[in-house]
Amino acid sequence: MLINSVKVKITARESGADLCGIASVASFCDAPAGCRPQDIYSKCKSVVVYAKRMLPESMHAESCIPYTNLCNFLSRQLDETGIQICEELESMGMGSVTIPSGDPYGYSDKDGEYGQGSISLRHAGYQAGLGVIGKNNLLINMKLGNIIQLGAVLVDTELEPDRPAEYGICPPDCHICTDACPAHALDGQSVNYGLCKAHSLCRNEKGFELNKCNICRKVCPYYAGIKVK
Repeated sequence: MLINSVKVKITARESGADLCGIASVASFCDAPAGCRPQDIYSKCKSVVVYAKRMLPESMHAESCIPYTNLCNFLSRQLDETGIQICEELESMGMGSVTIPSGDPYGYSDKDGEYGQGSISLRHAGYQAGLGVIGKNNLLINMKLGNIIQLGAVLVDTELEPDRPAEYGICPPDCHICTDACPAHALDGQSVNYGLCKAHSLCRNEKGFELNKCNICRKVCPYYAGIKVK
């Protein structure tokens, strides 16, 4: 069991991931119905979660095009990483399926206030020990901060899981991200995706979708990680 876990993490690293952790399927028991790993892949017993670091300066460009391009590129890379992990797992006699890093994306209520992908990657990342969820609703890693993008693979074998991260991130009196959100979509506990998406996503005159807002990410004091003295 332990050997397989180590091999999976090595495979993820060799495939380009900067972070990799493993969560037990049991840790998703409180996830909404339809968004649990076993709802997507009934054989699932473990979830491999991996991440790539974003280039932080893209968030500070006056145009949103560099940031959009980076997000799309990393999504493709993470999906390729997932396929490579699945191929390696197959060679070890394990079955697995990939979860897309980006779309498709759905909403969990009729008003579109709350939503997520096939599974919540940020919660999967927390369960796999990759970080904690901040008031901006982003997964924040100790070393890489919130400038990471996530992917996952559902595995039919019980791998040794990592423990959820135990360090704290957001001070109780910090409200920088909630105050800075131009869409007023953050309350410090959750995000209203209807408000967030309406403000952060747009299409240009040629029909290309652009990510025009990343304020909650870049104003965080720990966006690039916690600087330990």
